[in-house]
Amino acid sequence: MGRIAEAALRRHRAITIAALALLVLIAWAWIALGAGMGMPVHAALSPFPHNLKAMPAMGGAAGFALTFSMWWVMMIAMMLPSAAPIVLLYARARHRRAGDSAAPTAVFVLGYLIVWGVFSALAALGQSWLQMHALISTMSMQSADRWLSAIVLLAAGVYQLSPLKDACLASCRNPAAFISRHYRPGSTGAFRLGLIHGGYCLGCCWLLMAILFVGGTMNLAWIALLTLLVAAEKMLPHGRRIAIVTGIGLVGWGVATLFV
Repeated sequence: MGRIAEAALRRHRAITIAALALLVLIAWAWIALGAGMGMPVHAALSPFPHNLKAMPAMGGAAGFALTFSMWWVMMIAMMLPSAAPIVLLYARARHRRAGDSAAPTAVFVLGYLIVWGVFSALAALGQSWLQMHALISTMSMQSADRWLSAIVLLAAGVYQLSPLKDACLASCRNPAAFISRHYRPGSTGAFRLGLIHGGYCLGCCWLLMAILFVGGTMNLAWIALLTLLVAAEKMLPHGRRIAIVTGIGLVGWGVATLFV
Protein backbone atom coordinates (compact mmCIF):
# COMPACT_ATOMS: atom_id res chain seq x y z
CA MET A 1 0.00 0.00 0.00
CA GLY A 2 2.88 2.37 0.81
CA ARG A 3 4.33 2.01 -2.68
CA ILE A 4 0.95 2.56 -4.28
CA ALA A 5 0.40 5.71 -2.21
CA GLU A 6 3.83 7.07 -3.15
CA ALA A 7 3.24 6.32 -6.83
CA ALA A 8 -0.11 8.12 -6.66
CA LEU A 9 1.53 11.08 -4.92
CA ARG A 10 4.20 11.33 -7.62
CA ARG A 11 1.54 11.22 -10.32
CA HIS A 12 -0.48 13.91 -8.56
CA ARG A 13 2.62 16.10 -8.19
CA ALA A 14 3.50 15.66 -11.87
CA ILE A 15 -0.04 16.62 -12.93
CA THR A 16 0.05 19.70 -10.70
CA ILE A 17 3.43 20.82 -12.07
CA ALA A 18 2.29 20.26 -15.65
CA ALA A 19 -0.93 22.20 -15.10
CA LEU A 20 0.87 25.15 -13.51
CA ALA A 21 3.53 25.19 -16.24
CA LEU A 22 0.88 25.09 -18.98
CA LEU A 23 -1.07 27.93 -17.39
CA VAL A 24 2.05 30.09 -17.06
CA LEU A 25 3.18 29.33 -20.62
CA ILE A 26 -0.23 30.24 -22.04
CA ALA A 27 -0.20 33.50 -20.08
CA TRP A 28 3.31 34.43 -21.25
CA ALA A 29 2.46 33.52 -24.85
CA TRP A 30 -0.60 35.76 -24.78
CA ILE A 31 1.45 38.64 -23.35
CA ALA A 32 4.13 38.12 -26.03
CA LEU A 33 1.44 38.32 -28.71
CA GLY A 34 0.25 41.63 -27.32
CA ALA A 35 -2.52 40.53 -24.92
CA GLY A 36 -5.06 41.90 -27.38
CA MET A 37 -3.60 45.42 -27.06
CA GLY A 38 -1.98 45.53 -30.50
CA MET A 39 1.62 45.53 -29.21
CA PRO A 40 3.62 42.40 -30.17
CA VAL A 41 6.73 41.21 -28.37
CA HIS A 42 9.29 43.09 -30.48
CA ALA A 43 7.51 46.40 -29.82
CA ALA A 44 7.00 45.73 -26.12
CA LEU A 45 10.73 45.11 -25.73
CA SER A 46 11.72 48.23 -27.64
CA PRO A 47 13.23 51.11 -25.62
CA PHE A 48 12.47 53.54 -28.44
CA PRO A 49 8.96 55.04 -28.35
CA HIS A 50 8.95 55.78 -32.09
CA ASN A 51 9.06 52.04 -32.75
CA LEU A 52 5.79 51.54 -30.91
CA LYS A 53 2.28 51.69 -32.26
CA ALA A 54 -0.38 53.63 -30.45
CA MET A 55 -2.81 51.47 -28.53
CA PRO A 56 -6.22 50.99 -30.10
CA ALA A 57 -8.67 53.56 -28.78
CA MET A 58 -11.26 51.49 -26.99
CA GLY A 59 -13.52 52.98 -24.39
CA GLY A 60 -16.41 51.80 -22.29
CA ALA A 61 -16.93 48.28 -21.10
CA ALA A 62 -15.00 46.70 -23.99
CA GLY A 63 -11.92 48.83 -23.32
CA PHE A 64 -12.03 48.10 -19.60
CA ALA A 65 -12.51 44.36 -20.18
CA LEU A 66 -9.48 44.30 -22.51
CA THR A 67 -7.29 46.22 -20.05
CA PHE A 68 -8.49 44.05 -17.15
CA SER A 69 -7.74 40.85 -19.05
CA MET A 70 -4.27 42.17 -19.90
CA TRP A 71 -3.51 42.87 -16.24
CA TRP A 72 -4.94 39.58 -14.96
CA VAL A 73 -3.01 37.48 -17.48
CA MET A 74 0.14 39.43 -16.56
CA MET A 75 -0.44 38.65 -12.88
CA ILE A 76 -0.91 34.95 -13.67
CA ALA A 77 2.33 34.91 -15.66
CA MET A 78 4.26 36.85 -13.02
CA MET A 79 2.94 35.42 -9.75
CA LEU A 80 2.29 31.72 -10.37
CA PRO A 81 5.99 30.76 -10.72
CA SER A 82 6.76 32.05 -7.21
CA ALA A 83 3.53 30.50 -5.87
CA ALA A 84 4.38 27.06 -7.27
CA PRO A 85 6.13 25.81 -4.07
CA ILE A 86 3.08 26.40 -1.88
CA VAL A 87 0.74 24.96 -4.52
CA LEU A 88 2.83 21.77 -4.67
CA LEU A 89 3.07 21.59 -0.89
CA TYR A 90 -0.69 22.02 -0.59
CA ALA A 91 -1.25 19.30 -3.20
CA ARG A 92 0.95 16.98 -1.17
CA ALA A 93 -0.80 17.82 2.10
CA ARG A 94 -4.21 17.43 0.47
CA HIS A 95 -3.24 14.05 -0.97
CA ARG A 96 -1.98 12.71 2.34
CA ARG A 97 -4.94 13.96 4.33
CA ALA A 98 -7.86 13.40 2.00
CA GLY A 99 -6.87 11.08 -0.81
CA ASP A 100 -5.78 11.67 -4.39
CA SER A 101 -8.09 14.38 -5.74
CA ALA A 102 -6.89 17.13 -8.06
CA ALA A 103 -9.99 19.32 -7.74
CA PRO A 104 -9.20 20.94 -4.36
CA THR A 105 -5.71 21.90 -5.59
CA ALA A 106 -7.29 23.61 -8.58
CA VAL A 107 -9.73 25.34 -6.22
CA PHE A 108 -6.81 26.54 -4.11
CA VAL A 109 -5.18 28.05 -7.22
CA LEU A 110 -8.51 29.58 -8.24
CA GLY A 111 -8.83 31.34 -4.88
CA TYR A 112 -5.29 32.66 -5.25
CA LEU A 113 -5.90 33.96 -8.76
CA ILE A 114 -9.20 35.62 -7.81
CA VAL A 115 -7.32 37.85 -5.37
CA TRP A 116 -5.03 38.94 -8.20
CA GLY A 117 -8.11 39.34 -10.39
CA VAL A 118 -9.45 41.93 -7.95
CA PHE A 119 -6.09 43.70 -8.03
CA SER A 120 -6.16 43.56 -11.84
CA ALA A 121 -9.58 45.22 -11.92
CA LEU A 122 -8.30 48.05 -9.71
CA ALA A 123 -5.14 48.36 -11.82
CA ALA A 124 -7.25 48.54 -15.00
CA LEU A 125 -9.38 51.29 -13.48
CA GLY A 126 -6.22 53.13 -12.44
CA GLN A 127 -4.72 52.80 -15.91
CA SER A 128 -7.91 54.09 -17.53
CA TRP A 129 -7.93 57.12 -15.21
CA LEU A 130 -4.24 57.86 -15.81
CA GLN A 131 -4.65 57.61 -19.57
CA MET A 132 -7.71 59.85 -19.43
CA HIS A 133 -5.60 62.52 -17.71
CA ALA A 134 -2.63 62.03 -20.08
CA LEU A 135 -0.39 60.75 -17.27
CA ILE A 136 0.33 57.54 -19.19
CA SER A 137 1.38 57.50 -22.83
CA THR A 138 -1.07 55.69 -25.10
CA MET A 139 1.89 54.84 -27.34
CA SER A 140 4.34 53.22 -24.90
CA MET A 141 1.83 52.59 -22.06
CA GLN A 142 4.25 54.01 -19.50
CA SER A 143 4.29 57.08 -17.29
CA ALA A 144 4.44 60.38 -19.15
CA ASP A 145 4.80 62.43 -15.96
CA ARG A 146 7.90 62.52 -13.78
CA TRP A 147 5.88 63.27 -10.65
CA LEU A 148 3.78 60.14 -11.20
CA SER A 149 6.93 58.08 -11.80
CA ALA A 150 8.63 59.50 -8.71
CA ILE A 151 5.60 58.93 -6.46
CA VAL A 152 5.21 55.31 -7.59
CA LEU A 153 8.93 54.57 -7.20
CA LEU A 154 9.19 56.25 -3.79
CA ALA A 155 6.02 54.55 -2.52
CA ALA A 156 7.23 51.15 -3.74
CA GLY A 157 10.67 51.71 -2.21
CA VAL A 158 9.36 52.81 1.19
CA TYR A 159 6.88 49.92 1.24
CA GLN A 160 9.72 47.46 0.57
CA LEU A 161 11.25 48.58 3.89
CA SER A 162 7.98 48.53 5.87
CA PRO A 163 6.91 46.06 8.60
CA LEU A 164 3.80 45.14 6.59
CA LYS A 165 5.94 44.07 3.64
CA ASP A 166 8.12 42.09 6.04
CA ALA A 167 5.12 40.30 7.58
CA CYS A 168 3.57 39.40 4.22
CA LEU A 169 6.90 38.25 2.81
CA ALA A 170 7.58 36.10 5.88
CA SER A 171 4.27 34.30 5.32
CA CYS A 172 5.04 33.75 1.63
CA ARG A 173 8.52 32.42 2.48
CA ASN A 174 7.18 29.81 4.93
CA PRO A 175 4.52 27.84 3.05
CA ALA A 176 4.60 24.85 5.43
CA ALA A 177 3.83 27.03 8.46
CA PHE A 178 1.17 28.89 6.49
CA ILE A 179 -0.63 25.71 5.42
CA SER A 180 -0.38 24.22 8.90
CA ARG A 181 -1.99 27.35 10.38
CA HIS A 182 -4.76 27.90 7.84
CA TYR A 183 -5.53 24.44 6.37
CA ARG A 184 -9.18 23.38 6.24
CA PRO A 185 -10.50 20.24 4.51
CA GLY A 186 -12.59 20.16 1.36
CA SER A 187 -13.07 22.50 -1.55
CA THR A 188 -14.32 25.33 0.65
CA GLY A 189 -11.18 25.06 2.76
CA ALA A 190 -9.00 24.99 -0.36
CA PHE A 191 -10.68 28.10 -1.78
CA ARG A 192 -10.37 29.90 1.57
CA LEU A 193 -6.70 28.99 1.79
CA GLY A 194 -6.10 30.28 -1.73
CA LEU A 195 -7.78 33.58 -0.87
CA ILE A 196 -5.72 33.99 2.30
CA HIS A 197 -2.45 33.19 0.58
CA GLY A 198 -3.38 35.46 -2.30
CA GLY A 199 -3.99 38.22 0.23
CA TYR A 200 -0.54 37.78 1.75
CA CYS A 201 1.02 37.62 -1.70
CA LEU A 202 -0.82 40.76 -2.75
CA GLY A 203 0.34 42.52 0.40
CA CYS A 204 3.88 41.49 -0.44
CA CYS A 205 3.96 42.56 -4.09
CA TRP A 206 1.24 45.03 -5.05
CA LEU A 207 3.43 48.12 -5.16
CA LEU A 208 6.09 46.26 -7.11
CA MET A 209 3.40 45.58 -9.70
CA ALA A 210 2.58 49.31 -9.75
CA ILE A 211 6.09 49.93 -11.09
CA LEU A 212 4.72 48.65 -14.42
CA PHE A 213 3.07 52.06 -14.76
CA VAL A 214 6.59 53.53 -14.79
CA GLY A 215 8.33 50.97 -17.00
CA GLY A 216 5.39 50.22 -19.29
CA THR A 217 2.47 47.90 -18.66
CA MET A 218 3.26 45.89 -21.79
CA ASN A 219 7.06 46.04 -21.62
CA LEU A 220 8.18 42.41 -21.52
CA ALA A 221 11.61 43.30 -20.15
CA TRP A 222 10.01 44.96 -17.13
CA ILE A 223 7.51 42.14 -16.68
CA ALA A 224 10.30 39.56 -16.74
CA LEU A 225 12.48 41.60 -14.34
CA LEU A 226 9.69 42.00 -11.80
CA THR A 227 8.82 38.29 -12.09
CA LEU A 228 12.42 37.38 -11.23
CA LEU A 229 12.50 39.89 -8.38
CA VAL A 230 9.31 38.53 -6.82
CA ALA A 231 10.60 34.96 -7.13
CA ALA A 232 13.96 35.94 -5.60
CA GLU A 233 12.30 37.61 -2.61
CA LYS A 234 10.12 34.60 -1.91
CA MET A 235 12.39 31.68 -2.77
CA LEU A 236 16.06 32.60 -2.28
CA PRO A 237 17.73 32.21 1.14
CA HIS A 238 18.24 35.96 1.62
CA GLY A 239 14.93 37.10 0.19
CA ARG A 240 14.31 39.74 2.87
CA ARG A 241 17.70 41.31 2.18
CA ILE A 242 16.87 41.39 -1.51
CA ALA A 243 13.65 43.24 -0.67
CA ILE A 244 15.54 45.78 1.45
CA VAL A 245 18.20 46.41 -1.20
CA THR A 246 15.45 46.77 -3.82
CA GLY A 247 13.62 49.24 -1.60
CA ILE A 248 16.70 51.40 -1.15
CA GLY A 249 17.33 51.32 -4.90
CA LEU A 250 13.74 52.33 -5.69
CA VAL A 251 13.86 55.23 -3.24
CA GLY A 252 17.10 56.43 -4.85
CA TRP A 253 15.57 56.07 -8.30
CA GLY A 254 12.48 57.99 -7.23
CA VAL A 255 14.56 60.87 -5.84
CA ALA A 256 16.69 60.93 -9.01
CA THR A 257 13.53 61.05 -11.13
CA LEU A 258 12.44 64.21 -9.35
CA PHE A 259 15.71 66.09 -9.52
CA VAL A 260 17.60 64.77 -12.55
